[in-house]
Amino acid sequence: MNNKRIVILGGGESGTGAALLAQKAGMKPFVSDNGAIKDCFTDELQRMNIPYEVHGHTSAIYNADLVVKSPGIPDESQTIKDLRANDIEIISEIEFAWRFCKGKVIGITGANGKTTTTLLTNYIFESAGLRSIAAGNVGYSFSRAVMAGYDYYILEVSSFQLDGITGFKPHIAILTNITPDHLDRYHNSFQEYAQSKMRITMNQDEHDHLIVCADDPKTMEMLAQTPVKAQIHRITLSADSSAAAYLKDNTIHIEINQKRTDMTLEELALQGRHNVYNSMAAGVASRLVDIRKENIKQCLSDFKNAGHRLEKVATIHGVTFINDSKATNVNSTWFALESQRDPIIWIAGGIDKGNDYSKLTELVKERVDVLICLGKDNRKLVEAFIDHVDVIQQANSMQEAVNMAYQAAHPGETVLLSPACASFDLFENYEERGEKFIEAVNNL
Repeated sequence: MNNKRIVILGGGESGTGAALLAQKAGMKPFVSDNGAIKDCFTDELQRMNIPYEVHGHTSAIYNADLVVKSPGIPDESQTIKDLRANDIEIISEIEFAWRFCKGKVIGITGANGKTTTTLLTNYIFESAGLRSIAAGNVGYSFSRAVMAGYDYYILEVSSFQLDGITGFKPHIAILTNITPDHLDRYHNSFQEYAQSKMRITMNQDEHDHLIVCADDPKTMEMLAQTPVKAQIHRITLSADSSAAAYLKDNTIHIEINQKRTDMTLEELALQGRHNVYNSMAAGVASRLVDIRKENIKQCLSDFKNAGHRLEKVATIHGVTFINDSKATNVNSTWFALESQRDPIIWIAGGIDKGNDYSKLTELVKERVDVLICLGKDNRKLVEAFIDHVDVIQQANSMQEAVNMAYQAAHPGETVLLSPACASFDLFENYEERGEKFIEAVNNL
């Protein structure tokens, strides 16, 4: 690959990581971003004498032997069409990093639960003394992690990244679930989105493993339609003892290679139905690499989840504030609403991704007293719940939304930020949205 010219579209963490890895491999990287590149990344590129351009792609991008595309760039953009017309190979950053990877990959995808399962799995691996790192869509890019050199790469992988793979082959793949998300990128087709998720297993062989949720209808439907060579391990909340992990008498049973690990639901650090699945998946993956069951049980009982996911911020005058900014789709918000027992003042809205809010109707009717719409255009959200919520208000900033929620709430109620939408209309990302929520709550 020496002297091969590689063009990297997008100068974020994944793009910069790919550029650094390409340079280390003797290639000639060039980074092109249609917008700005953060100072922390331009500093790195300049320090390593890697050329880049910002605020638009010039003709320089067509002088390439290989293009690594940011997952944020749609395949149907004119730039990508033009590159393909020139017969230039276009891959995702995880595919690029995979070509230099010496360790084993645990790849985790799904509409919900990816980040929690990734961080939990890595926590177990690290606690067991394995040289592992959580990377991909969480933490460092896969490329940057590969340069550091690990034995295990626990990767959170999106459908957009899977769309750009050819040889990427995780030793263990976890498919948490398949529920509608990002349909705007898939011609509003749930089937197309589901097919994208199934690409995580397309290169696996009989020595590899695929962990799936047997309770998720779309996953099981796609499994029946998709040729899978990997060994399949099912997880379920039913008392199905043939599954790799199942629930019986309030106890999780994880059984791999005729060895069983038992743990009561009360012992789990992460509570809630969705987190039982996440804990099961991480536990099964850990047993597949022969981590001792004592290590697994200890980690499942003391793990602390990432921020912005059902994160309790404060209780003020009897009103509890919960930050679930990471809930960027309907299914994530369903779990958030389902996990609350007190009446809810719900802050939602943002960039709609082809959402079907009808899945939330019964929960909203049952639990939500006030809906505060935060975003530039929430007509679809309002139309979905106008007949089911007594009070709907509009807010143009996080501080305004939190103030409205606090004024509407009574002691014993919960203010829940769980947007069900992307954040990009008012915020840079869901992290900034969550941080603004915390800041606004602390300002009360």
